[in-house]
Amino acid sequence: MPLIEARGIVKIFGTLRANDGIDLKIMPHEIHALLGENGAGKSTFVKILYGLLQPNEGQLLWQGRPVHLPRPAAARALGIGMVFQHFSLFDNLTVAENVALAQPPGTRLREVEERIAAVSAAYGLPLEPRRPVYTLSVGERQRIEIVRCLMQDPKLLILDEPTSVLTPQEADQLFVTLERIAGEGRAVLYISHRLDEVRRLCQTATVLRHGKLVATCDPRKETAASLARLMVGADIGVVGLGRPADESGPVRLEVQSLSLPAEDLHGVALKDISLAVRSGEVVAIAGVAGNGQSELFAALSGERVVGAAAAVKIDGKPVGRLGVTGRRRLGAAFVPEERLGHASVPRMPLSRNALLTGHATGGLVSYGLIDMGKASQQADTISRIFQVRKGKADPEAGALSGGNLQKFVVGREMLREPSLLIINQPTWGVDAGAAALIHQALIDLARRGSAVIVISQDLDEIFQIADRISVIHDGRLSQPEPARGMSMERIGLLMGGAAHAH
Repeated sequence: MPLIEARGIVKIFGTLRANDGIDLKIMPHEIHALLGENGAGKSTFVKILYGLLQPNEGQLLWQGRPVHLPRPAAARALGIGMVFQHFSLFDNLTVAENVALAQPPGTRLREVEERIAAVSAAYGLPLEPRRPVYTLSVGERQRIEIVRCLMQDPKLLILDEPTSVLTPQEADQLFVTLERIAGEGRAVLYISHRLDEVRRLCQTATVLRHGKLVATCDPRKETAASLARLMVGADIGVVGLGRPADESGPVRLEVQSLSLPAEDLHGVALKDISLAVRSGEVVAIAGVAGNGQSELFAALSGERVVGAAAAVKIDGKPVGRLGVTGRRRLGAAFVPEERLGHASVPRMPLSRNALLTGHATGGLVSYGLIDMGKASQQADTISRIFQVRKGKADPEAGALSGGNLQKFVVGREMLREPSLLIINQPTWGVDAGAAALIHQALIDLARRGSAVIVISQDLDEIFQIADRISVIHDGRLSQPEPARGMSMERIGLLMGGAAHAH
């Protein structure tokens, strides 16, 4: 008997049929993949399973019995737990305080700390219960969400892009955890765009396209290419580097002996970083999460100014003491790691989100007056060029799927044709088709004469798009090396701290 079964689920938003007659069965002991492009209806469907949304038509059965899930508490009471792609954490609270918010009234904080320690140790997801969340890397924040969910002892665990912010080693440990959970008679519904890990981990895959169920298959008998074809309805284009990078182009970004102390006790200090990136090339910075990537992005973007103006130069101009807007006016553009809250305001429409970075250089503001018509036009242009799928003309940023919002944020910066683009985790949680679009856009921007710096934990992505590769470890940056001459083994050694590995 299925643990949970969906029959004919329909969900309509205005004129958009986000789910159109979806049938799905998840069995005990099963790890079941839910696949589809960004905007295919995956998030809508799992929100129905978790009681966040109500279907317009259709029925859910739990262990053979019809159920109504008016709210997440009802789903949790049945034994359904969910780990969302976007975190729901309070930065100024500790790990334990965040977890305690989901515990029954009267639960003592000390008990919560002890349970976190026990669960995190048992499942290989290390956490410090008393550490403030704002000091944690994105990968560590993901662990909180997973541990918080595991503490509910769910019968069905829903995971939305769980490995998008994990290192390969952390992902391997998570797979062991999920296989153990399934082995205990529970089930996992696994949403991921990483098709090779779906083939490795899952016994069944349900594929959605434009809100409809188009296939149910055994992913172990498919290839990554055939799964991608089911998702998209066509073959995925191959990303091409085009002509080789011009090694004699002018230096667009120059960093000289940049050192910055950590902003807090658990932060990472930047130590004597030097880097030169030329017009026409893509330089990728690899590294395990929490080794100074966020601090480096903040220093390069102007979110954090440095003492010596000449420590950072854009087109030869010292900018170390300039903020973000000043650097944008010199032709630079920046895409931070966290798209919700950092790169965009969730409750603001796309047209107003276009203003967040376009106010200084996009011609959207004149004599202190905002041209909303031009802002709306720019948002429409971004959506068209970068294939942003949306339910209405100008939706709130938070209403988009993660991948569609990422395409909008990347497109917003690239539409300006910046001479320098610094992008952190460009395809986090993005499907294969959208990732190929973003990768090709980054390469094309560089070949048109821009300097592109990509900070990424995805080594496959790095080898696909980079001309040169550097590795950050404990706040130190290795000298960039030609990508064609580097191996996975060498990068792995550098990521582990072997700065002089051969």
